Amino acid sequence: MDKNNFMENDFMDNNATSTESTETTKVTETFEVSEKEPEADKKVIKINRKAVVIAVIIIAVLVLAYFLRGLFIAATVNGSPIGRLSVIQKLEKASGKNLVDSIISTKLVNAEAVAKNITVSNEEIDAQIKTIEAQVTAQGGTLDAALALQGMSRDDLKEQIVFQKQVEKLVADKVVVTDEEVAQYITDNKITVPAGQEAVANAQIKNELSNQKLNMAAEALITTLKAQAKIKYFVKY
Repeated sequence: MDKNNFMENDFMDNNATSTESTETTKVTETFEVSEKEPEADKKVIKINRKAVVIAVIIIAVLVLAYFLRGLFIAATVNGSPIGRLSVIQKLEKASGKNLVDSIISTKLVNAEAVAKNITVSNEEIDAQIKTIEAQVTAQGGTLDAALALQGMSRDDLKEQIVFQKQVEKLVADKVVVTDEEVAQYITDNKITVPAGQEAVANAQIKNELSNQKLNMAAEALITTLKAQAKIKYFVKY
């Protein structure tokens, strides 16, 4: 092989190598571009996912706001809302002190009853409800309607009965009425009892005197419990 042929072959080999290198470079570049494209796709997917999450949160908030609107809005007038906060503020201004004192009394009486192992059974509660219901029915009404007029439910009534029964048991020894007290009441008030009605009259008077003693004893009990308790007021009504 002469020198010219060798150089020609060498040039061809170099050219082939160069061509192969170029093709390899193109393939590499193409592969690198192909690898970069999925990254762009991933970014788009990530952005879309974030947008979906935000949209879901917004929808959830709107749905909750719709169903829970009663927690914040008491009513609307021609589309203008009346906030519950403003209603609560007016109620507190009108009767906040009495309501707080009532709740305090309930807590103190309940704690005292627990301390003295005094309980009120469901049977006692049901019996009292039946008595009240019979009285309301006799007047031509219904218990539920009577409670609704006072803004109360049966559960509210049960709480009142428990409180009343706890107080009665706590001051039971202070509300006993003797026959002598009944006779003295009849004499002091110059009451004429029809013949044959003595037992009924005495029972009615005894019940009246017992209620008077109960009210006085209950007031004294609550006053004492408040004096012994550590009560801190954080709102001035």
